[in-house]
Amino acid sequence: MVILGSTGSIGASCLDVIASLEDRFEAFGLSAHTSAEALYEQVQRWQPRYAVLTDPRAARNFAEQRLPSRTCFLQGVEGIGRMVADADADIVVTAIVGAAGLTGTWLALEAGKTVAVANKETLVMAGSLVMELAASRGARVLPVDSEHSAIFQALQAGQPGEVQRVVLTASGGPFRGRKRHELSDVTPEEALCHPTWRMGPKITIDSATLMNKALEVIEARWLFGLLPEQIEVILHPESIVHSFVEFTDGSVLAQLSPPDMRLPIQYALTYPKRVAGPAKRLNWSELEALHFEAPDRETFPALDLGYEVARRGGTCGAVLNAANEAAVARFLTGRLAFLDIPRACRAILDHHHYSARPTLSELGVLDRWARQEVERWTSNSSPGRTK
Repeated sequence: MVILGSTGSIGASCLDVIASLEDRFEAFGLSAHTSAEALYEQVQRWQPRYAVLTDPRAARNFAEQRLPSRTCFLQGVEGIGRMVADADADIVVTAIVGAAGLTGTWLALEAGKTVAVANKETLVMAGSLVMELAASRGARVLPVDSEHSAIFQALQAGQPGEVQRVVLTASGGPFRGRKRHELSDVTPEEALCHPTWRMGPKITIDSATLMNKALEVIEARWLFGLLPEQIEVILHPESIVHSFVEFTDGSVLAQLSPPDMRLPIQYALTYPKRVAGPAKRLNWSELEALHFEAPDRETFPALDLGYEVARRGGTCGAVLNAANEAAVARFLTGRLAFLDIPRACRAILDHHHYSARPTLSELGVLDRWARQEVERWTSNSSPGRTK
């Protein structure tokens, strides 16, 4: 197994799964961007064939001689490509946060590998291209996000043509129940206090704005070949029911478990088999009630952006994703208000030159443009147009 982004929260959870199933899996390759010391510690523990640092400065300063003799140290995108293409690499877990995860996923699919996708941005940016590539190379894309894993598991009970709709659940984040006027002075510290999940800062802010759910709507559209009208979102603060699938006969199947990413990770790695693993078990005696409510789309307009992008496709996903990443980064450093995150995304999306069938390189250009436009928008709230 190759883990891209092994030093992040998903990567660490993936290694927990491997630790409990060492008779089934081997950590064959590990990669990080700048976290050289954390990568070194993982390499000492797992003794992989490959270790990759993608940040040039981190790679230059890395003490390669400290690595075990069996571990080959590689750098950059070229190193990722060599690692995922190795004939002995069976499964590639893409756990890199943000748009940076697209390259590794693309290279793994080009090599015909089974790819467990924890990087939703890959499908948000280039869902159509990614799924077409997987089909042409005989590669397989398996979901790791808890919601999409829940849908994937429930779908095993029927045929694609029998699906009426899917319902993605959302915790609602730290501001569930608040109205728009109550969020004008939200601080990064408040937004980072997620009630049920422990995640990295970017995805935690996305949960607070509901942008995370908007991106998941887009991901589900491409991953499962659904129409946007077949995808719904409902708030479920307990985070026990991870998603529903409703079939044409009226049957509704859901997947339930405690909020523990190790379970969907393990299902992707062992699919189609189920085995005992390290994930927490549901204690039914402690369950008092499960609550569900419709999201407040006036207070959290990011969700509408997700549906629009899922309908339009083309270049919209790359632009929305890049604008959101840039806006979240500015919010975390105090340069953008919380409520301005979706406003900035709306403005940038409206001012880009749309293309229904972009190339991968065109998406890269728009990704960079959207990030620059967020900076400009933050300065004067008047985004320019793409050239």
